[in-house]
Amino acid sequence: MTADVEARYLPLLERFRAGKRTGLARAITVVENEQRGFEAFLHEVLSVGPRAARVGVTGPPGAGKSSLLAMLAGHYREADEDVGVVAVDPTSPYSGGALLGDRIRMNDLATDPGIFIRSMATRGSLGGLATTSKEVIDLMDAFGIPRILVETVGVGQTELDVTGAADTVVVVLVPESGDGVQAMKAGLMEIADIFVVNKSDRPGADRLLKELNQAIHLRTGPGGSSTAGPAADVPAHHGVDMAAAMKRRNEERGEVKKPRRWEAPEGWTIPVLKTVAQTGEGIPELADAIVRHRAHLVESGELADRRRARLERRVRDVVQRRLRRGAERAVAGEALATTMKAIVDGSDTPYSVAGTFIRDILERETNG
Repeated sequence: MTADVEARYLPLLERFRAGKRTGLARAITVVENEQRGFEAFLHEVLSVGPRAARVGVTGPPGAGKSSLLAMLAGHYREADEDVGVVAVDPTSPYSGGALLGDRIRMNDLATDPGIFIRSMATRGSLGGLATTSKEVIDLMDAFGIPRILVETVGVGQTELDVTGAADTVVVVLVPESGDGVQAMKAGLMEIADIFVVNKSDRPGADRLLKELNQAIHLRTGPGGSSTAGPAADVPAHHGVDMAAAMKRRNEERGEVKKPRRWEAPEGWTIPVLKTVAQTGEGIPELADAIVRHRAHLVESGELADRRRARLERRVRDVVQRRLRRGAERAVAGEALATTMKAIVDGSDTPYSVAGTFIRDILERETNG
């Protein structure tokens, strides 16, 4: 398949495969900017399949995710493990790039040859990650970095793209901000494999810890598995049975999986840990919980299920991206303007015109 890669990328491919950090950095730039031919390049380097342990760190703004991730990366480096970091920052309204706040907070790690840090701008993406974050993570994995830490931009209840990028999701909350109540709602509560109460030296930390443990108990039952328990069949907020609604939606999309991604794997009790990222307190316990969770995923077979679900989602993402690009090229300028007279005159409608565009787009995509 190397012949399918554009000639200009062949030296880059050679540097990448030789383990040159400059090759990885350049490859990420090619993918992040979606330069011509980047998908053929990805096809070539990703043939090895996923190997790295991927940990996503997410939570609301101000929870101390960057400081926590920096301490966690330092912990791994003390054990002589190479670490890759993907830090997603808000987009600058002026340059369109990342504001680089995360990179500044991780400045002490930037000079460590065993750590590769990449800051990415969201560029309008609303899922907590940048549009190409998952592909950048794949590149780090293919490069041979054994442990990858992913920090999302500050998220709310619905910006949950990290579940499609990481094997283990760490949700970071802080006391005195109402985060406990928010976590009990439908979003963050359902994606956490591990909860962390950061800044636990502040008043209210013990209360938040108690609230989270109670919420986990109500959701999963005494055994710790979310597939059973007293709340398993209870309708969600306002009487809407979200489990049934999500099942119907997944069936319509052909996405039925067992267990569902928002359910903790059977036998895994979600731990709630206390940390103080500024001092490193609780970091060894967090690292241990991450190791235990990965071991559980491997032993239960859930790791393979999550990777398969991630690949299924990636196929849909690539299809949607290609069709979206085709639509942007087709439905623009004179091509759109020439259809407007017929719509205004009433001899055509937006729906029939859209149908024509769609047929043309699909025909072009099919014929290359």
